[in-house]
Amino acid sequence: MITLHSYLIISAILFILGIFAILCRRNAVAVLMGIELVLNACGLNLVAFNAFIKQSAQTHVLSGQVFTLFVIILAAAEAAVALAIILSIYQHFRKIDVMDLEQLKH
Repeated sequence: MITLHSYLIISAILFILGIFAILCRRNAVAVLMGIELVLNACGLNLVAFNAFIKQSAQTHVLSGQVFTLFVIILAAAEAAVALAIILSIYQHFRKIDVMDLEQLKH
């Protein structure tokens, strides 16, 4: 039987891998993939806690799934905007290495 502890371990692994990708990768697309991993870990936590919460009169049955749907929509919008920015940076500088983009600071 899969317990809440199992879901939390998988979510923590996804979160750690996402943070590692954000901090260690120099490619902008890899950083975006790390952000997506962090958001997926958040969504997994929401669904897992909703599945294992004791239902009472004050709690709604689908509250975790609804919040996860919002996280997925937010991740899709973030990916679309970020990829458009990355394409614009590539057209201007001809590279997408985040460490080499010093001209954006000024």
